[in-house]
Amino acid sequence: MSKKSKFVIERIKILDFAAEGKCIVKNDGEVIFVDGSNVCPGDEVRLLVHKSKKKYAEGRILETLSYSEDRVKPHCEHFGVCGGCKWQHIPYDVQLMQKNKQVLDQLQRLGKVDISTAKPILGSAKTAFYRNKLEFTFSNSRWFTDEDKEQDKNSNALGFHIPKRFDKVLPIKTCFHQADPSNAILNYFQKIAEESGLLFYDHVAHTGFFRTVMVRITSIGQVMVFIQFAQNKPDEIKKILTNFLSTFPTVNSLSYTINTKRNDSYFDLEVVHFAGLPYITEKMEDLTFRIGVKSFYQTNSEQAYELYKIVRNLAEIKPTDVVYDLYTGTGTIANFVAKQAARVIGIEYIEDAIKDAKINSEINNISNTAFFYGDMAKIFTEEFVTKNGKPNIVITDPPRAGMDKAVIEVLLQILPEKIVYVSCNAGTQARDLALLSEKYEVLNIQPVDMFPHTFHVENVVSLKLK
Repeated sequence: MSKKSKFVIERIKILDFAAEGKCIVKNDGEVIFVDGSNVCPGDEVRLLVHKSKKKYAEGRILETLSYSEDRVKPHCEHFGVCGGCKWQHIPYDVQLMQKNKQVLDQLQRLGKVDISTAKPILGSAKTAFYRNKLEFTFSNSRWFTDEDKEQDKNSNALGFHIPKRFDKVLPIKTCFHQADPSNAILNYFQKIAEESGLLFYDHVAHTGFFRTVMVRITSIGQVMVFIQFAQNKPDEIKKILTNFLSTFPTVNSLSYTINTKRNDSYFDLEVVHFAGLPYITEKMEDLTFRIGVKSFYQTNSEQAYELYKIVRNLAEIKPTDVVYDLYTGTGTIANFVAKQAARVIGIEYIEDAIKDAKINSEINNISNTAFFYGDMAKIFTEEFVTKNGKPNIVITDPPRAGMDKAVIEVLLQILPEKIVYVSCNAGTQARDLALLSEKYEVLNIQPVDMFPHTFHVENVVSLKLK
C-alpha cells in the first residue's frame, strides 16, 4: 500500500463487512476499512484513502461505480442521508448472517472462546415498526439535500441528526422504525411549531424554544409523548399541549421539561406531568411493567421478550437459588425470573431506574426481589455478598463498555455456579469472558437481533464454574 497520507484508488471492490458496521477492501494485500453506510460487498467504488496506520488504513467512498447484485431496494425515502437503518439495502438474511459472524469472530479472536456451542442468531419477527421509542430533534439548521435546495428554502427541521453533525437535522416525513401514531405526531409538531412563530432550537447558539419530542408506544397500544422546551413560556406551553391533546386525545401520558442546558440529556431535569398518567404500561407474559419518561426498556419489545426467555432458560434457575441481576436497569429481567428463584438481588447505578424496578415488583405482587443503586464497582463487593447472600446464579447486562474490572474480580472471588452474560457489544463481552475463563467455561452462545437494518446485535453467553 502507498505510504502517502492521502491517495485515491480509482476502482476497487468491496470485499466484506467488518465490525461496527464498516466494510473492508484490500489494496496490495493491506486492509482498508470504509464506512459501511450504503455500501455492500460486491460494490465497485472510487476510494479516497485518508488515514494510513501501521496495520491498516481508513478510506471514504468518493463514488460508487457499480452496484453489487446482492443489494435490495431500501424501503425508506430518507435512506442514505438519515443516520439510522444503514443496512436497509442489505437483504435481512444477509444482515443476520453478518451479525452472527461478527459476534463469533470477536468472541473467538478477542476472547479465545470456544464457539462450537454457538446457536444461530435469532432474527426479529418484525423488521420494520419494531421500536417502542423514538426521539425527534428540532433544529433551525436543516440539512438540505440537492433536491431540497431547489424546492424548499425553509431552514427549520424536525427529525434526526445527520451523522457527525450535531447542528444539522434532516426533516423526517415517515419513519419506518415506529408504528402509528408516531409519524402523525411527528408531522403534527413540525406543523404547529412552524405555525406558532416560536423558534426551532439553534444547536450552535443554544437559543430557541422547541427542542425535542420523544414518543414511546407499548405493545398493548399505550402512547407516551414527552417534549423538551428550551425556554419556560408557561402560556405558550399550555396552549401547545392542550391543542395537541385535542388532536390526539387517546395519548396516555403527556409530559414536558424545560431544558436550558447545552445538551439534550434530561435525566437530571424535573419532568412536568401535563396529562394522563406519568407512565405507560407494557405487558410481558403475566407481568406488567410501568415505563416512565426516564425509564429504560429494551426498544424492541417483542424481541426483548424472546431475549429474556433465552436468559431465563440458560440460567436454569431452581426454587432454592439466589440470583443477582447486575446492571439491572428498571429490573425487567430481575422481575421476569423472580418466580423461578428464592430471591433476586438487582443492582443499578441510576436511582430512578431502581425506583421503577421496585414499583414493577410491587404492582406484580413480587416479594422476593431487592434492589440497590450506586456505582456498581463500589456496591458489588464481597461485603455486599456476605450481607445479602451468595448468588448461585449471576445475570449481567452491562452497557457497551462491558463489566467493570472490579465486578469481574468480585465474581472470581465469590464464584457463583453459573453466569449468564447479556451484551450489546461482543468486543467488550469477549474481553470480559477472557478474564472469567480463569474459573469459568462457556456453555452456550446465542446471538439475538434486536435492531434490524443496523449493525447492532445482542449476544447471550452462559458460563459454568469449572
